[in-house]
Order: sequence, then C-alpha cells, then structure tokens
Amino acid sequence: MSVQFDLSERLSWPFFAPEHRTAAELVSAWSAQHLSGQSHGESRDEVDAQARKLVAGLGQAGITRYCVRAEHGGALMKFDSRAICLIRETLAYHDGLADFSFAMQGLGSGSLSLAGESTLQQQYLPRVASGTAITAFALSEPDAGSDVAAMQTSARLDGDHYVLNGTKTWISNGGIADVYCVFARTTPGLKRPDGTVGAQGITAFLVEPGDPGFEIERRIDVIAPHPLATLRFKNCRIPVARRIGAEGEGFKIAMRTLDIFRASVAAAAIGFARRALDEAVAHSRQRAMFGKTLADFQLTQAAIADMATAIDAAALLTYRAAWQRDTGQAVTKSAAMAKMTATESAQSVIDRALQMFGGRGVVHGEIVERLYRDIRALRIYEGATEVQKLIIAREVLK
Repeated sequence: MSVQFDLSERLSWPFFAPEHRTAAELVSAWSAQHLSGQSHGESRDEVDAQARKLVAGLGQAGITRYCVRAEHGGALMKFDSRAICLIRETLAYHDGLADFSFAMQGLGSGSLSLAGESTLQQQYLPRVASGTAITAFALSEPDAGSDVAAMQTSARLDGDHYVLNGTKTWISNGGIADVYCVFARTTPGLKRPDGTVGAQGITAFLVEPGDPGFEIERRIDVIAPHPLATLRFKNCRIPVARRIGAEGEGFKIAMRTLDIFRASVAAAAIGFARRALDEAVAHSRQRAMFGKTLADFQLTQAAIADMATAIDAAALLTYRAAWQRDTGQAVTKSAAMAKMTATESAQSVIDRALQMFGGRGVVHGEIVERLYRDIRALRIYEGATEVQKLIIAREVLK
C-alpha cells in the first residue's frame, strides 16, 4: 500500500504565481526521490546525524535557498511565505524531520536577514542558503516562553564585546547548530501598570558554538525526536560586530521573523494531516471487515469527509495568511487563525486516522503512529493554541 503526494489542486488556487509552482515542483521531486520510505533511528546520535544530512541534502537541491534572499544566495528577491509554506507542506507530508530541518534554516537566520549588517549577512547567509551552516533561534527561556518580556538572559557591553549571561531552553538544533541567533536584555524593560516588565531593551546577537562561556547545558528528548537543547551562557563574550540590529530592537526583530514563518507552521500541520488522510483512505479501501471493506461503512465515510473538509479549511486559512504577508497586508489575526486551525485540525485528523488503523495505529514505527507524535508539538511551539486565541480576540476587539 502506497500513497502519493499531489499539489496540483493546491496550485490551482489564485494565491500562487509561477515562482511558487517552481518551488513546489522542486521540493516535490526531491522529496519523492530522497524521502520515500524514509525512516529514522531515534537515538540522539542518529537523529543529529540525520538532521545534518537532511540540511546538506536540502542545500544541494537548492531548497534551503528559499530561506534566504537572492542577494545572499537565495532563490527569490525577498522572503516569500507562500513558497515556504508549499515547501513545508510537502516536506512534512513525507518526513517530519526534513520539514524541521528546512524550517530551522529559515527561522534561525531570519533575524540576520531582516536586520543584520551587510558584512555580517555576507559572512553567514550564503552558507545557510547552501546548507553548509546549520542555524538555531534562541528566544525561549525556562520562565519566558509565551511571555518573551519575562526574558532574564542579559548582555552587558564591555569594550568591543558584549558579555552574555543566562539560559535558553527548548532550542531546536541546540547541540548541532553552527550559529545561534540569541536574544538577551541589554537594558531593563519598562514596568507596566500591572507590575510586569515590557519587551523593550531586548537585543539580538549571533553566537557560535566555540565562543568562550557558551555551552550546551543539556539535551532534551521529546516524543518526536529532533535536536533540542538547553543553552547556558556564563560570561560569554560576543564581538559587538555580531549584534543584529540596534540595541533594544530585538523584540521587534524576533516578531518580524516569526511573522514570516508562523503561517508555515500551519502548512507543516497540513502536510502531516494530508499524509494521515491519504494513509487512512488507502487502508480503508483494502481492510476487510464483516464481508466488506472498512471504506464501505458510513461511519468511515463520515470520518473521511470530516477529515478532508478540515484539511481544506485549514489550507485556505494558511495560504490566505501567507498571501497577505507577501502582499504587505496585516497578518497578525489571519496568521493566528491559520496556525490555530491547522494544528488543531491536524491533531484531530491524525487521531481519527490512527483510530481507523486499530491496533496497528499504535505500533511504534507505523506511519500514523509517527504522525501522531509529530503533530503534537506544533500545537505548542511558535505560539501555543491558547496564545493564538488571545491574539485573535485582541485583534477582533480592537
């Protein structure tokens, strides 16, 4: 039993231009050749090695060029959320770790692309585009996840260096990255009326693994294995030249970066959900039961109808948000709607697909079992569902 990914219907939507079809064809062909039947070992060393291999392969194929603008070796003149979404949907359909590896090249280097000095950009971004340098985005802390303003990591200017102290956690590519985009406080945040601290005074920096005072405090193992770590900075000295943007602009830079890639989280969820639906349909057509096939039962048909409708509804929200960002429209509310709807719907779709597989669905290594683990984190990272609801309500109530 095999399934096949097809983007032809998606590309018929009016959101897309020829350059998007080029991106879709490139990643579809590469995925079919390199990711069909893909399976990963789940030990830390195996996952690290596979992630490095995937970044290199995506780079050789020219796919990571969509994470960087053309002036630094990228595929297009400017960031294009629709292209990024199409790539992530396709990669996620085939392999969650491949999607992760691509996404982190964009997220980890996005702040540098948006606000870095040209000499700094030229030093790092061509390597990101070619897949020869792995990147990471270090924003979250033990007590500052959804509330970025609660950040405690500090950066103090000392001559021609900044001295960083603090901890970052839940950092994807932690332990294998060649460069980390790290956010730290250079000045205290302003007190709000309720006594909490605002997001002013945060600054972005590039940190390399060999910088003195930087260490991987511990690796983190999660249900869908990928490189993840807690980072520690102990009087870590960073040259002033590796500051991204002006002092105090870090929060705005981080939010601009996330705006580009938030809709792509929804696209990845759609890729997972589409694979689950295709697997469920193929299974239901051949699974004999009570003298019929599973697909002959109305309960199965109703479930498949619900799954297909949820996927299309999420996809329309997702590509609308990507199109709005690419055309300069406000995207805060629509990206939050897309991210919330796509990830929550994908969780439901995958759960129903697993139910159709019965006992096979919970066997470690089965595709739907892997998808069940892959989808869960997407409802949390880059803004948990609950945070997306607050964003949507705030925008509606303005």
